[in-house]
Amino acid sequence: MNIICSDLEGVFVPEIWINVAEKTGIEELRLTTRDISDYDVLMKKRLGILKENNLKIKDITDVISTMEPVDGACEFLDWIRSQVQIIVVSDTFVQFAGPLMEKLGRPPLFCHSLSIEPDGTVSGYNLRQQNAKKKTVEALKTLNYRVTAFGDSYNDIAMLQEADSGILFRPPENVIQEYPEFPVTNNYNELKTILQEIFEKNR
Repeated sequence: MNIICSDLEGVFVPEIWINVAEKTGIEELRLTTRDISDYDVLMKKRLGILKENNLKIKDITDVISTMEPVDGACEFLDWIRSQVQIIVVSDTFVQFAGPLMEKLGRPPLFCHSLSIEPDGTVSGYNLRQQNAKKKTVEALKTLNYRVTAFGDSYNDIAMLQEADSGILFRPPENVIQEYPEFPVTNNYNELKTILQEIFEKNR
């Protein structure tokens, strides 16, 4: 049986931290896993910036509430779910994801959580598990699924490498250059074509 593991930000919704950076004017918050491959380094940097600027969880969720899925994302997700099951595997947090997942029709989501103080301060982050994206694929393969995975950033690479088929979707040039073994797609139609070929081969 086929199943898909997909990234969330940069694939179905815009990058949350980039939107927060645009709203607050804090340029350093524009950095994502497209720029910094070490997720722990990136998150510690983000938490430091939030503390320095006295930004609370509500400042972030207020921005998220204004965000919409990428054009065509809902229709593409509907097509996938008419073919196979999909699990969105993301390095976002449950405190961020709710409104966005509602707009996407609530596909299954595996992600992390934040530590929030009573005054709304974001004091830390809690990984669901280390290497969660890769381990999700590993677990599904033990259940005899053939896993196809797609994502756009450094933090997706281990998931793509572990999957039976890995695909880059709208990746930055640095990721393309470093991981030439993966096919590159730039829109949902291109991704749909590759997925159809995979599904047909695996029937």
